[in-house]
Amino acid sequence: MTPAGRAPSGADEQAAFAVFRARRGRTVAYAFAVATLVIFGVIAVLLPGPDQGGTWRTGDKFFFAAVGVAIAMLLWRFASIRATPTRESLTVRNLFTTRTVSWQEIVDVRFSGGDPWVTIALSDTDTLAVMAIQKADSGFARAEAGRLAALVQALGPSATSPDVTLD
Repeated sequence: MTPAGRAPSGADEQAAFAVFRARRGRTVAYAFAVATLVIFGVIAVLLPGPDQGGTWRTGDKFFFAAVGVAIAMLLWRFASIRATPTRESLTVRNLFTTRTVSWQEIVDVRFSGGDPWVTIALSDTDTLAVMAIQKADSGFARAEAGRLAALVQALGPSATSPDVTLD
């Protein structure tokens, strides 16, 4: 990163402002989404209808396939979680919500104990989970948490060192 209190510039800036994304969770979610579509689609087609001595009607088969699509969409949403830093703010896209916070609002970066992902404390006493940095990613996650903390240090309130807790 850069010396404490200085915003990154040039090639460092491109690396510092890269989008935060989970690795393992993202890969698993995409794989399961594809598998879900295939499995639910095949089963929906193969369910025996009334003309085959079964009780499954066309609407039932359609609904079964639609459930598979809904599950795949939820998995896709999980795979698309990210945190996008800019010079002005951090946009966090979690599973169900997207929120943009300015660097001035972030007072603490936490990634310790049994927390599954990074949490940032905000100046209004609220907290925000950053699901894009997940403990399952091990060393990569620790490096990404450090990068986020460095951005907060360089661009955050009064550009001084925030309380950073990395376990």
